[in-house]
Amino acid sequence: MTRRRLATGLIAILALVLGTLALDAVSPMAAALQLPDGLQNFLTVFLGIFIEAAPFLLFGSLASGLIAVFVSADDIAAVFPRGRLLATVAGALLGIVFPVCECGVVPVVRRLSQKGLPISAGVAFLLAAPVINPVVIASTYAAFGFSPIFWARIGFTLVVAVAVGMVIGTPTPLVRVLRPRTLGPVLGGAPTPAAPKSAGLGMRLQSALTIAADDFFDVGRYLVVGSLLASALQTFVPQAALVAVGRDGVTSVLALQILAYVLSVCSTVDAFLALSFVNTFTAGSIVAFLIFGPMVDIKSTLMFLGLFRGRVVAYLLALTFLMALLIGVFVNFNLAW
Repeated sequence: MTRRRLATGLIAILALVLGTLALDAVSPMAAALQLPDGLQNFLTVFLGIFIEAAPFLLFGSLASGLIAVFVSADDIAAVFPRGRLLATVAGALLGIVFPVCECGVVPVVRRLSQKGLPISAGVAFLLAAPVINPVVIASTYAAFGFSPIFWARIGFTLVVAVAVGMVIGTPTPLVRVLRPRTLGPVLGGAPTPAAPKSAGLGMRLQSALTIAADDFFDVGRYLVVGSLLASALQTFVPQAALVAVGRDGVTSVLALQILAYVLSVCSTVDAFLALSFVNTFTAGSIVAFLIFGPMVDIKSTLMFLGLFRGRVVAYLLALTFLMALLIGVFVNFNLAW
């Protein structure tokens, strides 16, 4: 069974690589079939979102498998500060060590939670990692340079991630926050079939790949459904109505937050999309777009449902949305950028 799972995971990786290479060939094929314009656009957008996000999910799943096998609860306890606030701040900065986007961060957080990572730190990492990582920081600099928008994205992302992490991570039974599969065996969750420390390196790496394959398929179903929904909204909902309100101090922020949620663009490239809005939307709305979009979008919301209970996901979404809205409005009315 272990070999079969490992083979399935390797096949999935190969299919992902081949699918990425074939993306450029799919659109001409769809055009040759003379599909209706709406369906053709839907398929193109879906493939773009999914193939853009899937490699990062794969990276996050591989990291999850390595954590399950090579990281112990004692390691987590030794690294993270004892105080809840300091642990939450450390979680928000963890993306520098694990540079994963909003798709790859979910399996990593689930595995770290099973190893004893505090909930507040896990939520802060979940929200901050798509921005506070070297790749996204570099892409944001390439788009905006060391401008106020660059510093606002980094600073306000940390503020939102730590604040929401502190709220979600208030002392409460973990069974009311996490899904049963996320809980460790001590709290009633299923044990992870990881190789023991006494096993050889090869066997432990094989175990890590098996766990990574399981995580990839488990979280990947949420990615597929989220990508389908995002594609449908992008294709069939007119976005011109959102652009029409781009200069108002409040509605422009709301419009770009909704657009960020609908577009579900990967955080590694969203800065260049935001750059195209500079002459149309207010500075505060662009900041809100760059903060809220990487934290929560359609596909990540569905992926969160595989990690947290539904009520917790609703709180997380509402708190993040409201804080990004307040930040955007504050920038529009109080800072002359």
